[in-house]
Amino acid sequence: MSHAESRTSVWSRPLVIILAGCLIAMIGFGIRSGFGLFLEPMTMTRGWDRETFALAMAIQNLVWGLGMPFAGILADRYGPARVIALGALVYGLGVWGMASVESGLGLHLFGGVVTGLGVSLTSFSLALAAIAKVVGPERRSLALGLGTAAGSFGQVVFSPISQAFITAYGWNDTLLLLALAAGLIIPLAFFLPRGESARGEAVIEQTIGQALGEAMSHRGFVLLTIGFFVCGFHVAFITVHFPAYVRDIGLDPLVGAYALALVGLFNIVGSFLAGAVGQKYSKKSSLSAIYFLRVIAILGLLLSPKTELTIYLFAAAMGILWLSTVPLTTGIVAQVFGARYMATLFGVVFLSHQLGSFLGVWLGGYLYDTTGSYDPIWWAGIVLGLAAALIHLPIDEKPLQRLATAQ
Repeated sequence: MSHAESRTSVWSRPLVIILAGCLIAMIGFGIRSGFGLFLEPMTMTRGWDRETFALAMAIQNLVWGLGMPFAGILADRYGPARVIALGALVYGLGVWGMASVESGLGLHLFGGVVTGLGVSLTSFSLALAAIAKVVGPERRSLALGLGTAAGSFGQVVFSPISQAFITAYGWNDTLLLLALAAGLIIPLAFFLPRGESARGEAVIEQTIGQALGEAMSHRGFVLLTIGFFVCGFHVAFITVHFPAYVRDIGLDPLVGAYALALVGLFNIVGSFLAGAVGQKYSKKSSLSAIYFLRVIAILGLLLSPKTELTIYLFAAAMGILWLSTVPLTTGIVAQVFGARYMATLFGVVFLSHQLGSFLGVWLGGYLYDTTGSYDPIWWAGIVLGLAAALIHLPIDEKPLQRLATAQ
């Protein structure tokens, strides 16, 4: 083996690919996880109401979701490196625009459409799909949990740093620094493989169109897609509105920032646990349990005294349940249909997640401006959580016959 070949093989090892994928997830998810910290300072400076900011974030989540199936198709066809690198440029442009615009329409364009497109093209799900292809089925759920935990670690890092920078330098300069941070994704993207085949799976002649048709005719895939809507509703509402909710109940703004960091910190634990549980036990049953426990956590928040301890306990509980749905949901997709077109198929499932995100973020702002309280949206989250807990139970998570035959 030549020196060049040896060097190439070193950089294409699974461990290097997993590390690059985790760093991409950490930076990409970390940047957008702190956008809720900008709600109050931006609306006060620009003279906007909360619905204006909330609509921009809702549009961002919607564009992110609408772009995901196409980003997945491009990544599955041409490899994730070029897709993610382009996405990092768009991501940075969108965040830079958020710092520069002075009108609500401009915020909706840059903070909503452009940033949403950038997030979709750099989505951690593309990195997860690349990770899934370099590990065998026997360790895939754990690897997906690791990649998801990395995204959570980004929230742990970026939330308090963003709040500290907002306090020290102002929200405008902080957004400009976050725009520069998006550029760090570009070199990392080129460590991801282009390979189409997945480790531990036989090569199957199937087009993207055939894979989509097969999935859409599968009852379990449809139920999984519907259930993921609720995850988006919960997560996006809390990400954007929770810091403002904390301020509304009379607590220091830093409590909201620390709460978001706690969500990310405990989500690292939750993601690992979900990956481990999904490797040994039923993924659909685990998902049902997660949604039911979210209902209990929200009820606890509403019925308990509004103290710092209550906020931190809620953040820790939701952190464990936060993105723990992702390794289980992606794991079901890969387990049932294989990892070949995982980015594409999960992109479809994730579109539903982002439709829920759009509704949760926008409705949160609308109901607050209408009623002066976030309580109605919390109760809506309870009802949807119970529905999701039931929806996942009938899913058939056995691998398709074609996978068993090929193996």
